[in-house]
Amino acid sequence: MTTTRRGFGAWISVLAMCAMGGCSGAGLSGGASATTPGALAAPPRDARPVDEEAVAAAVNGTADDGIERARIPVAGTTPTRGATDALVTIVEFADFQCPFCIRVDATLREILHRYPTQVRIAWIDYPLPFHEFAPGAAHAAMEAQRQGGDRMFWRMHDLMMDNRDSLARADLQNYAQQLGLDLRAFNAALDHGTHAAALTRAMDLARSFDVTGTPAFFINGRSLVGAQPIERFTALIDDEIARAQRVVAAGVAPADVYAAFMRHASDSPVGEARGGDDDEAPSPTIAAPDASAVYAIPVGNSPVRGRNDALVTIVEVGDFQCPFCARVQATLEQVRSHYGNDVRFVWRNNPLPFHPNAEPAAQFAMEANAQGKFWQAHDLLFQNSQHLERADLERYAHQLHLNERAIANAIDTHEFQQAIEADSALVIGLGARGTPAFFVNGRFLSGAQPYEAFAALIDEELAKARDRVAHGTPRATLYDAIIADGATSARTVQVPRPSPRAAPSPGPDVVLNIPVPANAPRRGNAHARVVIQMFSDFQCPFCGRVEPTITQLLAERGNDIALIWRNYPLPFHQNAMPAAEAALEVQAQGGDTKFWQFHDLLIQNQTALERADLERYAAQVGGINMARFRRALDRHTHQPAVEADMHIVESLRIGTPSFLVNGRMVQGAQPIEVFRAAVDRAIAELPPQP
Repeated sequence: MTTTRRGFGAWISVLAMCAMGGCSGAGLSGGASATTPGALAAPPRDARPVDEEAVAAAVNGTADDGIERARIPVAGTTPTRGATDALVTIVEFADFQCPFCIRVDATLREILHRYPTQVRIAWIDYPLPFHEFAPGAAHAAMEAQRQGGDRMFWRMHDLMMDNRDSLARADLQNYAQQLGLDLRAFNAALDHGTHAAALTRAMDLARSFDVTGTPAFFINGRSLVGAQPIERFTALIDDEIARAQRVVAAGVAPADVYAAFMRHASDSPVGEARGGDDDEAPSPTIAAPDASAVYAIPVGNSPVRGRNDALVTIVEVGDFQCPFCARVQATLEQVRSHYGNDVRFVWRNNPLPFHPNAEPAAQFAMEANAQGKFWQAHDLLFQNSQHLERADLERYAHQLHLNERAIANAIDTHEFQQAIEADSALVIGLGARGTPAFFVNGRFLSGAQPYEAFAALIDEELAKARDRVAHGTPRATLYDAIIADGATSARTVQVPRPSPRAAPSPGPDVVLNIPVPANAPRRGNAHARVVIQMFSDFQCPFCGRVEPTITQLLAERGNDIALIWRNYPLPFHQNAMPAAEAALEVQAQGGDTKFWQFHDLLIQNQTALERADLERYAAQVGGINMARFRRALDRHTHQPAVEADMHIVESLRIGTPSFLVNGRMVQGAQPIEVFRAAVDRAIAELPPQP
């Protein structure tokens, strides 16, 4: 589980927050009562001389300890409970409506029971905007503190934590009345936003330390994120008590221990302890392609370039419209030049469904193969991979002196469709869903890799091949021998889960140039100059929550905007990817109109997205060839298109829903006013029309 930098959280950050015990509201407003960190740097009150060198050694340990601390202020206005001279201070960023904050509250109460004199807990409000009642609850707690101090704050806190589902205005008034608060002042504070400034200050405090989800904890400045089991807390607490005792021995009064720790803390984000509840924590490993596996991918009747007795066979899986396939051609030429007759190339087709010209280009190439000029066609198509319209293909046929009538017939009748689909089915079954993909003597290599990646694998396979030949395998049958016992389905191994920390997300003033695919589902005014790209997940409850807002926005501003749907299925939503694939197949058969009808059914039924449900909704839409629909889901026909959407934002740490309004980010299930303002800003920034 992670917190994220200023802006918003990644599908990876949202994955970690939700899967490991925390709500994520990346880049969104929250609240706190706080002062500047400098307020913590006051010298200790104890008159004894302080050995600062010993203090620093106790606080930070050795370089090998890897301890990082954040300088989180605990001011006089920050509500705390526990001993005022406690050796350990736990600062909690939390949200009264967050289920994970509520879950961990019992843990915190148990901690105070176990450590009655050694731990204090400080609360900083961080209401997440997709929690409708959280801001009001934060105001209520702050007003309770204003009227009755920390004791009244915690009484209100406990009431709201015990009644998370009852935080509407009437409920808050009821709690205030139960506590004997001045109701007139209480209502005035909520009506007038008396505590709004304190909440706003927390936004900057939280962002400066990468806090964008709840609950998030800093234990004497050391980060621990999420609704962790008590053992995770006590391990850190016990270590901090031991360090704090050494700080006291160095001359610091117990009441000044936290200030002493903060003097040696950082104003920058720090790393966090990972982990979470047993029933929600993701595995520390993930499945990855087995780099050592050898796959049975025969040459068959596929086009071949190079000697049949080459020691290394590279099967290239490609799409003529794929820019990455085009980009890797220079690398493959470098391989050919360096390895000469030791390497041969074999072509397998996998035209991706979101590249409309890829399939006609594949038909062109296979007819060129029938006429003995596949590789000339291959090279020419990749040299012009962004110019593959029908007129372009006709021009290339003429340029290569091909039988132009046969080329036209192959494209019109889809003459080689069966062979192309067989190629796709074969490679997808082996785990190569995207392009380019390569099998080097049967070993999988994914993507437009640099030359060094190819060379390392080729050199390894050359050594093995030479050893086989030396032991009697004829070169002419070498490749068949290598793949004879190869795998016929994808093989994976478990590898450590990569760290979710990544590059910081751009702020709201950064304009992102994210291209819109020509065939992406859209609604609104197709010619509008304000384009909203909506990255969403059919199983995400917050995506469902924002849909009425987007519908309202389209009703109000439909002439001004074009809404583009982009798929961003989060991996912990097990039905999100199949739902996305199903929606794209409905679009492929019925266009945008059918897509949005299907979309609406999915959003209305987010808890019922199993395979049978998807088929039922497709039939309900009407006009869908169900045999083709089922085949598309079985073969994952549209998974590459979904993954292409995901990859487009892989460097942006965003969650769902996320919106780009003419390139400016709006994150989360925001109210209609936020979207109106974003559209107005986009219009104001447009250049005048001629």
